[in-house]
Amino acid sequence: MKIIAVSNRKLCERPFLEQIERVCQVKPQAIILREKDLSEEEYRILSEEVLSVCKKYEIPCILHKFWKTALELECTSVHLPLPELRELPEDVKGQFQRIGTSVHSVEDAKEAERLGVSYMTAGHIYVTDCKKGLAPRGLGFLKDVCSTVNVPVYAIGGIKFDEKQWEELKQNGASGGCIMSGMMEL
Repeated sequence: MKIIAVSNRKLCERPFLEQIERVCQVKPQAIILREKDLSEEEYRILSEEVLSVCKKYEIPCILHKFWKTALELECTSVHLPLPELRELPEDVKGQFQRIGTSVHSVEDAKEAERLGVSYMTAGHIYVTDCKKGLAPRGLGFLKDVCSTVNVPVYAIGGIKFDEKQWEELKQNGASGGCIMSGMMEL
């Protein structure tokens, strides 16, 4: 099973770039730089630094939300919220090697596939502090999404470094999983 690390600098106990370096050392398939609270300019500055660390370790960095920034920085991988993916011009899509999105229903997954994504994240699967008080969609939801689309689906939400959990994800059709807290606390 493949692991995608998802960043959240607010969970780090050490300097963020030091944490990104630690994450790169465990060799995830990719890192999604998902710092939702930053302005586009702040995100661009951070992206330059993170892209540099990822390049050193040969770990793909997927920039989140700001596709214009990704193009400016010559980053060919982007993860867009579904509403923004809908608005992405077709000529821009061709400039990316990898486009991902997050889905929260089977209908979202079908639409994302029609829009040409390379992969999708589906969640949240397990209970997670990131979605406190919100019931997880669960393994049945994951199975439904995975059986509906023909692109890789990565489970997200409450995913840990836990063999039993990873076996459940695999049995329900996931290509892998996304880990945020565990990666930010390495």
